[in-house]
Amino acid sequence: MNASDVACPHLGIYISELPKKFSVFGIDIALYGVIIAFGMLFGLLMACRQAKVTGQKTSIYTDYVIWGIIFSLIGARLYYVIFAWDHYKDDLLQIFNIRNGGLAIYGGVIAAFLSAYIFCRVKKYSFLLFWDTALCGLILGQCIGRWGNFTNQEVFGGYTDSFLAMRLNLANVNQTFVTDEMRAHIQTIDGKDFIQVHPTFLYESLWNLMVLLLMIFFTKKKKFHGEIALLYLVGYGVGRFWIEAVRTDQLKIGSTGIPVSMLLSGILVVGGIIIWIIARIKTSGDTAVPENMRATSDDKNDPDARKKKPDKSPAAPEGDMTGFINSVIDAINEEDLEEKSSDTDDN
Repeated sequence: MNASDVACPHLGIYISELPKKFSVFGIDIALYGVIIAFGMLFGLLMACRQAKVTGQKTSIYTDYVIWGIIFSLIGARLYYVIFAWDHYKDDLLQIFNIRNGGLAIYGGVIAAFLSAYIFCRVKKYSFLLFWDTALCGLILGQCIGRWGNFTNQEVFGGYTDSFLAMRLNLANVNQTFVTDEMRAHIQTIDGKDFIQVHPTFLYESLWNLMVLLLMIFFTKKKKFHGEIALLYLVGYGVGRFWIEAVRTDQLKIGSTGIPVSMLLSGILVVGGIIIWIIARIKTSGDTAVPENMRATSDDKNDPDARKKKPDKSPAAPEGDMTGFINSVIDAINEEDLEEKSSDTDDN
């Protein structure tokens, strides 16, 4: 057997050394942070792509993203600290030390929901349409971000010898989350102890990818604004419920022993399904984009503007984020949008 730091022995995958950080000019940069940053960037690109497909202004989402990221990070940290208070109550300054981890996605989602609601109220945008679009970006960010847990060798489940089982060097993981069952199946290779676990980060990343594909597919088939958001809540909730049951690093509600994320997931799934059924029965079928969110002839994502003969004159340089995102999305999505422009007119 190979004494690699991380391995999936049944898949024949062995990684001898998995770094958690790298240095640039003497400054240590965590791979976890880099992966999260990429998740945010590609999440924004996905939201803008969805905005273009549905005939919205991409500037709506580029204007919001900085606020969304800031409040989501704060919410994710607060959520974690609240349900892991025993780790922080004797050293409050550690609350601000996020370099040692401690972010909970549900806290980030709740904070994003509240900040998006306020943003839409101030700007007078349709919150449900905004949430339909933005959540496609959020779940893509979650897909990518989970791989940060892989580099940190964290967020794993209990012992397994299944096809996807992942083997980790015991010395590299948080001992708090190593169960008695894992210790009972420790493998010693070349003098190093290894545990074999469920790669729950991988389960959630793949599950989220499946939910994202469903959200994209149903975007053009939705019956009311908010339906894609409900698909996210139900789809992600179902996945998180069963994955959380496997994980060993669960945040519990006080001394009850109830995993808070499982409880919240169950509430979201049941509530989401009930709202979905009621909305489907009562909906008028209006999915038109409100005037103040609709792309105009001056916007690059306006379907009508795309039918016009392109201007061959050199474009003025755009230094803002909106210009950058538009240029990237145009390069990726040009042909796809032309094919779908007639569908957008119907909305």
